[in-house]
Amino acid sequence: MRGLQLSLNQTQKLRLQRALDQLESLSSKANSNASVAVADTIPVNYEDCVLKGHGTLELDGEVVATLCGVVERVNKLVYVRTLRARYKPETGDIIVGRVTEIAPKRWRLDINFSQDAVLMLSSMNLPDGIQRRRTAVDELNMRSIFEENDIVCAEVRGFQHDGSLHLQARSQKYGKLERGQVLTISPYLVKRRKQHLHYLEEFGVDLILGCNGFIWVGEHVEAKGTLIEDQTDKAEQLNTKSSSSTFMSLEEQERTYTSLETRQNICRIANAVRVLANLGFSVTVEVIKETVYLSSSLNLDIHEMLGSEFYVLVAEGEATRKSMFTKKKG
Repeated sequence: MRGLQLSLNQTQKLRLQRALDQLESLSSKANSNASVAVADTIPVNYEDCVLKGHGTLELDGEVVATLCGVVERVNKLVYVRTLRARYKPETGDIIVGRVTEIAPKRWRLDINFSQDAVLMLSSMNLPDGIQRRRTAVDELNMRSIFEENDIVCAEVRGFQHDGSLHLQARSQKYGKLERGQVLTISPYLVKRRKQHLHYLEEFGVDLILGCNGFIWVGEHVEAKGTLIEDQTDKAEQLNTKSSSSTFMSLEEQERTYTSLETRQNICRIANAVRVLANLGFSVTVEVIKETVYLSSSLNLDIHEMLGSEFYVLVAEGEATRKSMFTKKKG
């Protein structure tokens, strides 16, 4: 919770500090054998011909840690995995990015990495799932798919021979994200899991926990079968919109705008993510739901979730949950 500025009274400070100390003691017990600090000695068996990896150094015949983190062992390889670090892409990661540039046959996206990622036109689905070569018409229609500042969900394909990071969106679950908001948190708070795209049915909201630290909270939309439109279809749509924009019916307006209840749910879930991230807690769909339910049970308004008392209550609840889990595990 570095950088967190809260106006806490003396009682709230004591309660918050007690909860954080309890969480720290529980985490240190769980990782007492694996956690290391800088200059700590890592116990290894030299008879196994150990390979020294990232975050390690041989000094005076001993393997010493050069980073703070957790010791990981893969066969003979020993390395230190840092707990707090910048996003490091891995093949298959689900990410949320923002389009920064439209280049020939590709889009460039900001994904909270040291360099922009590349999404090739050939890595997008064509209408009706047709597999064919992209033509000049497809390239002319690129702006009808994604424009600058559009929010996009994609999957990491991997690094190419030229050193650039490539993405792919060859599925209906990927594509442009609308009617919601994107949050930026530290990437280490999002743990890699089997599922990063969630539909919270009770709220009517889609939640995407991007491995790169970009979190999307938006209105639920059904997967669309077409991602690329023909140039003639787009021209017809533009003509139809321009001619009927002044005569839009009430039913069309209702379909265009997000309902008030859904917008409130989006804001409530987004504030839950902000609270968890500011406290330094891992952001998972289960913990987010618990935080939202807690705010609803206390009859708090959405803006009151960012108040000092709610931060303290969330920290106390997380400490209680972790202690109960540790007792059951033990």
